[in-house]
Amino acid sequence: MADWQKEVARLFHIVEQTFDSIKYRIGPLINRVGSIEIIPYLGFGSREFIYLKGRVLEDTGITLSKETDRAWHNLLNMYRRFESDEIPFARVHARFQDIEWEVVADQEGFFDIDLHLEGSLTPDPDWQTIELKLLDPNISGSARVRTQGQVLIISPDAEFGVISDIDDTVVHTGVTSRLRMARTILLKNARTRLPLKGVASFYHALQDGNLRRAINPLFYVSSSPWNMYDLFQEFFQIHDIPAGPIFLRDWGFERESLFAVKNHQYKMDAIQKILNSFPNLQFILIGDSGEEDPEIYLRVMQSFPQRILAAYIRSVKRDLHRYDEIRTMSEQAYESGSAMILAENTQKMVDHAAQHGWISLSPTSQPGE
Repeated sequence: MADWQKEVARLFHIVEQTFDSIKYRIGPLINRVGSIEIIPYLGFGSREFIYLKGRVLEDTGITLSKETDRAWHNLLNMYRRFESDEIPFARVHARFQDIEWEVVADQEGFFDIDLHLEGSLTPDPDWQTIELKLLDPNISGSARVRTQGQVLIISPDAEFGVISDIDDTVVHTGVTSRLRMARTILLKNARTRLPLKGVASFYHALQDGNLRRAINPLFYVSSSPWNMYDLFQEFFQIHDIPAGPIFLRDWGFERESLFAVKNHQYKMDAIQKILNSFPNLQFILIGDSGEEDPEIYLRVMQSFPQRILAAYIRSVKRDLHRYDEIRTMSEQAYESGSAMILAENTQKMVDHAAQHGWISLSPTSQPGE
């Protein structure tokens, strides 16, 4: 696990202990018991399968953010995210078109819908709906908990896919400074956190591609915990960043769960799942130099030859030794038939993608700005 993640975990543990010591004085404010809810995360699929992950939790009472929210309010919301009460082994009924089935959540309330579609089903490319209904626990005297999940059906005409990191790749986090990182994560919200310059328009250009035959899918893989999913989803909507399935981690405050799976292997597993799901699709990878993204992406290139068009690495760490490491990895990427580009800003990524015909530029479209 990267040093910044250990520091975040330590900070959250301190916050948890602080709140626990005073929660009996402000219990009504913190321990607000809400109804049960099903939280579906954005899924993906093709004409052969659909996949969606979700979780069954007690409603935490977190509302949409405002620019006027004070730091203590954002800190309280962050605490609520990590103190969410999962509903273990909940039973969920799912319906997609004419197919119905049940899934059972695990001990942490997570469930997976992984369905192979019969040949007679031909869902149209674009976002499709899955109906979800809570079967158990059944709250006496209450209507069944229902919601809708969204699954992106990827067209066989897509030119390529994109797999992007989030922290310091899409959103300013400051992982190279512990103090700045802590203030950003704990005290800011989806409206007061800022995207990297040019990211929204560049990602829209990648989604459109050059031929504009179909939507090019964007996937987001981050080492942040699933508890922050709502914050990322709201952030993407507010800042007009293309939506896509997000792969996050199951973090807990317990040491056993927090350090069980290293960041490197977790991200590698998530990327492998995406690549294996779409064996005929090439991908562009986007990350930053502050963590292990270059090492992970090089391993992906070597494990999946001819599948990775390029890996863009945003330079966020002013370290000559790190530059030398990435330069060496760039040479190895070239030997594997791909390219690893260290970029000081989004414009360099835009220029490279445009030169290779992956995006289309026009006088009214400047995705690097």
